[in-house]
Amino acid sequence: MAQDTFSKEETLAMRRRLIGHSCRLFYSDDPVKIIRARGQYLYDEHGKRYLDCISNVQHVGHCHPSITEVAAAQMDLLNINTRFLHDNMVQYADRLAASLPDKLCIFYFVNSGSEANDLALRLAQQYTQHQDVIVLDHAYHGHLMSLIDISPYKFRKLSGQKEWVHVAPLPDTYRGLYREDHPNPGDAYADTVKDLIDEVHSKGRKISAFFAESLPSVGGQIIMPQGYSTKVAEYVHSAGGVFVADEVQTGFGRVGTHFWAFQLQGEGFCPDIVTMGKPMGNGHPLACVATTVEIAGAFTANGVEYFNTFGGNPVSCAIGLAVLDVIEKEDLRRNATKVGAHLKQLLTQLQTRHDIIGHVRGIGLFVGLELVTDRRTRAPATKTAAEVVKRLKEQDRICVSTDGPWENVVKFKPPMCFSIQDADLVVRCIDRIITGIKTFNCIKHCKVFTFMKSRGRDMNSSGSIGSHRFSSVDRACYIPFSEHMIPALMLIRITSLFSKRELNFQDLKTLRC
Repeated sequence: MAQDTFSKEETLAMRRRLIGHSCRLFYSDDPVKIIRARGQYLYDEHGKRYLDCISNVQHVGHCHPSITEVAAAQMDLLNINTRFLHDNMVQYADRLAASLPDKLCIFYFVNSGSEANDLALRLAQQYTQHQDVIVLDHAYHGHLMSLIDISPYKFRKLSGQKEWVHVAPLPDTYRGLYREDHPNPGDAYADTVKDLIDEVHSKGRKISAFFAESLPSVGGQIIMPQGYSTKVAEYVHSAGGVFVADEVQTGFGRVGTHFWAFQLQGEGFCPDIVTMGKPMGNGHPLACVATTVEIAGAFTANGVEYFNTFGGNPVSCAIGLAVLDVIEKEDLRRNATKVGAHLKQLLTQLQTRHDIIGHVRGIGLFVGLELVTDRRTRAPATKTAAEVVKRLKEQDRICVSTDGPWENVVKFKPPMCFSIQDADLVVRCIDRIITGIKTFNCIKHCKVFTFMKSRGRDMNSSGSIGSHRFSSVDRACYIPFSEHMIPALMLIRITSLFSKRELNFQDLKTLRC
């Protein structure tokens, strides 16, 4: 085990010297150095505790004893090349099969979601004997070259769109083509895929697969409209293609009500290939592809052996089995349903008080908070979202991140042991931070602030003017007027710095921001 012998500054300097700079850190301006973790909590080198709302990889909680004990015991007993026969692989495949529709009964074990999606692409192209793929706008399916080619989130920054890749609109009912007021957005968005297929056929090309996350995550925590996947599958199958459901970020009960997010589309829908990854090993590299007998048979028929050195090794499969056990024994799906609903309800209540919150969406512990500068135009509040993330980390030691095409969606995908109390804390802190940002923006434009600036004095976002810092009480006392809220005591004390009298209530009523 690596010993923590370096200061944060030394570790950061070594990282900058030794690790490629394209490998970015969370909070790159001032990263948190984590030395241990447990459950939904992270601990830095000073023993300070951080609430983790980011790590959907540590699915059942960081360093869960049931997982670490099984991993150590299996490592002490056997870990061998996957060409040797052993029980763990088949036991794990059998448990996974029990969670999926009957037709998804053949499994290939790999080490990461990227490997899984790369293999899914190979399976689809081998089975259909076609190359072309349809993906959703702003999708991300992995870091391998084959997957960058089918990930608009990546290829638009690199070599661009390949001739064999076709991009369908993201079925976003908040800011997409068809919104919440549309009578049937699921069918409407599915029809855009049909139109795209027709366009592909008009060029003499054929579709091998439609690739989509069951709930687009990088796209901004999008909830697919009902009926969308079923209709798309009909169109794709009619065109000779297969439907690939990417469950790398959303599987294993994160949505609470179902084990797999694709099941939210109803019993009538079943993908042809399902990929899974991040949560499978609770931090141990483990991923998988599930498919049908027919698709697997076509892959075998090409005569080329598929071999993965570490995919499905005894330790990985033992850990995978332990993760399934913990999900069941601790009833984590029920917890995701209960806590996720509570978190959504609190955020929706917050939306009634803050115009900057444009949309709250999610299911289970997959939740997005979209911030906008204007609810009518839905213009993204990217800078404010970044500021919320920054302040949550610095002021409250809460780790969240953003996603979406404009990075204005604050996302929540915490470990599944996330509690009601954790949700209460997060929302309370977000409320305080947004109120503070709104208040500061209001003060910047009010007469008192203009008066101060004319005298060469300025206030920063922490509530200081020059060497004078106002207390949190000063900054938390509000008197409403017009459509804004102004911290009354702050205005009174600010004014007393520059004039011989304090503001009275009549002065406050006449001020406008």
